[in-house]
Amino acid sequence: MNPELKEKGEIKDLMNSKDSFRAFPLAAITGHSLLKLSLLLAAVDPSLGGVIIAGGRGTGKSVLARGLHTLLPPVEVLDNESILETLSKRNSNTSLRPIGRNLDPDKPEEWDISTNKLLEETIGSDYLNQIDEIPKKVKEAPFVQVPIGITEDRLVGSIDVAASLSTGEQVFQPGILAEAHRGVLYVDDINLLDDGIVNLILEAIGREQNNIERDGLSLSHPCKSLLIATYNPEEGALRDHVLDRFAIVLSADQSIDNAQRVEITKSVLSHAENNIKFSEKWSEESDNLSTQLILARQWLKDVKITKEQITYLVNEALRGGVEGHRSELFAVKVAKANAALRGDENVNSEDLKVAVRLVILPRAMQIPPNDDDIQPPPPEDQSPPPPPQSNNEESEPDTNENDNEQDQEQEEDNSDGEEESTPEIPEEFILDPEACMVDPDLLLFSSAKSKAGNSGSRSVIFSDSRGRYVKPIIPRGKVKRIAVDATLRAAAPYQKSRRLRNPNKSIIIEENDFRAKLLQKKAGALVIFLVDASGSMALNRMQSAKGAVIRLLTEAYENRDEVALIPFRGNQAEVLLPPTRSITAAKRRLETMPCGGGSPLAHGLTQSAKVAKNALSTGDIGQVIVVGITDGRGNVPLGLSLGQNEVEENENTNANLKQEVLDIAAKYPMLGIKLLIIDTERKFIASGFGKELAEAAQGKYVQLPKATDKAIAAMALNAINEF
Repeated sequence: MNPELKEKGEIKDLMNSKDSFRAFPLAAITGHSLLKLSLLLAAVDPSLGGVIIAGGRGTGKSVLARGLHTLLPPVEVLDNESILETLSKRNSNTSLRPIGRNLDPDKPEEWDISTNKLLEETIGSDYLNQIDEIPKKVKEAPFVQVPIGITEDRLVGSIDVAASLSTGEQVFQPGILAEAHRGVLYVDDINLLDDGIVNLILEAIGREQNNIERDGLSLSHPCKSLLIATYNPEEGALRDHVLDRFAIVLSADQSIDNAQRVEITKSVLSHAENNIKFSEKWSEESDNLSTQLILARQWLKDVKITKEQITYLVNEALRGGVEGHRSELFAVKVAKANAALRGDENVNSEDLKVAVRLVILPRAMQIPPNDDDIQPPPPEDQSPPPPPQSNNEESEPDTNENDNEQDQEQEEDNSDGEEESTPEIPEEFILDPEACMVDPDLLLFSSAKSKAGNSGSRSVIFSDSRGRYVKPIIPRGKVKRIAVDATLRAAAPYQKSRRLRNPNKSIIIEENDFRAKLLQKKAGALVIFLVDASGSMALNRMQSAKGAVIRLLTEAYENRDEVALIPFRGNQAEVLLPPTRSITAAKRRLETMPCGGGSPLAHGLTQSAKVAKNALSTGDIGQVIVVGITDGRGNVPLGLSLGQNEVEENENTNANLKQEVLDIAAKYPMLGIKLLIIDTERKFIASGFGKELAEAAQGKYVQLPKATDKAIAAMALNAINEF
């Protein structure tokens, strides 16, 4: 956008066009200095990958996103409506529709094929040499919010049913990704979106292009949007892959005093009473930020960063133990954007510090001390100082001050001379591998991983009868729920020819047109505790299993997980606690815990398989994990447990019992059951058969002589997330 429009007042008129409501100005938001800086940097360079804001309820996450939008300058776009209106007056091919939205008139290389064809029909084959004649208009930068229940069709685009019915050809209807081009794409509660939808958004924003391969269409259009997302960690963890795709991840939770809380309350009430008057009060600060943003976008392409400065950022990422290469790539972009925001063509040490703080620190496994302990960068011509000596800090203060003054004078004398050969780099590394102090302003990837580990099952299951509508599919067999929208889209291009054969019908649907709904719903996990209740240590094992059951049930409601308990003793295994999410029912059932007798492990594995199979058939359980708390030594054959009297003892009885147990465990993978064996026996008497049993079931084996309820519950949760 040409800055001269600012002088003409066109930008101000456009930004004030919606007088009915104005968003809360970014400059009026109390606190959140880091977040406001991050949003400005992302607006300077939208290719950063976006900003994700985490925080609890009512922390101003959406207010920050909408406040940034008020600072964005209007954009000059191709006037698609005028182009189509001109074609309709000429009775030209009106089945063509522009695919891209908000296309830049100065970048013909980004125009899609359909737009080029429309311009060729409107202006002529030489339209690229007649840019001034192409219809254009100036509009407010788009701000598009992604609804939680959005479908794939609405996101990426699909066939326009009405236009296809009238023309008899496939007409594409752009989706939300096209509408957000050159603006803000805002995703609230991104952790509640379907994983497939989130992946599509990240792929389109990362490539800066949306590729459509669906419904017989093969199209693409530009998608250069500033991605801003928010989520509340209390409502569920976010995948590490998603966090890593965002350049900046910060928390909106902040510590504020009473005076600041009062100021926030007064500001919100004042804005609600008269948002226009409130916005005018902050108009000067908002105009300054907007002007600074416009100029920074123009200066960004001229900002330079040296190899030594890039090396510094890479070293910081290595010192912090950051995985992957996105951290240093994003850090370079943030440093350049911060330099452009300052109006400088060269990246300096402060820009590098900002990049480390916003990009590398949230990803680091080691956290530095507070910013007050970080020394300012040294003068550009000064050699690195010797290590500080704590014993002589107070002995020569005057000498150090004089040296600093002389260095500053030398720096000023050389400021008008030749360009410095050494780049400006911070004197010290910010990341200290031995430090462990947590910065409360930063949302750590490591803490997010630990929360995800305790969040239980996140599996989903697909159905054709119950759940949330995800996308249409070609049915196999009888259609239970018809996807009307997709069916009409499939049939729309053929209506013209079909009506010629059947003129009495307006819409003709054939069998090949039908599409079914693919439904998706969250599915919990069933944890079956299979406990050896025989022997002298049976009571301890049962007490630990009971405590683990209660611990898991405290989180079962949110994650839809269920817990069951099957002890085996004597000649049989019994389902003492059927699958449940009720803590009350569990406590009532577990009041009596029988112990002693033989060890019918084979029957215990069989009973667990039956319970698991019944649970999986209900459609509410996505995975079953059998946690066997045993040493794996069974001494009761399955035939005896089932009431068969033909079991005879011989010299090969032990070998047969062992093989029988292994054969049953080997069937677990085919049934979709995972097995975790927790061996509670001491090492010097352990038989080692527990590990062999886990290997037969393609499961996991853990030796835990002191198996407390807390340890067993933690192992079960890890199994849910790792299997």
